[in-house]
Amino acid sequence: MQTEVNGQTIQLSEAGWLENLEEWSEDLAAKIAVNEQVPELSPEHWDIITMAREHFNEYGVVAEPRVFSKMMKKKFGADRSSQKYIYSLFPTGLIKCANKIAGLPRPKGCS
Repeated sequence: MQTEVNGQTIQLSEAGWLENLEEWSEDLAAKIAVNEQVPELSPEHWDIITMAREHFNEYGVVAEPRVFSKMMKKKFGADRSSQKYIYSLFPTGLIKCANKIAGLPRPKGCS
């Protein structure tokens, strides 16, 4: 599957995951978000996307939901750290939706 962003053709997997992580951009994130039923990325969406990317860049793996919730709680407080909050922004959750929009690799066991 392919998508075009700013005149550049970007390869995505059949499930919509970015094939070449180096091609990620905020414009591509916005385009992937629409495909994931997230029509617009708010500052709250970007907080999660940024944190997910930072964790991946530091540790080389995507954060598991429980670890990610703890990171969110430490930085943003309890109101913005629950799975319910994350699902309110990303309909299929952190692993399947937020990480895909963030241009991270598909975690093992994730469709």
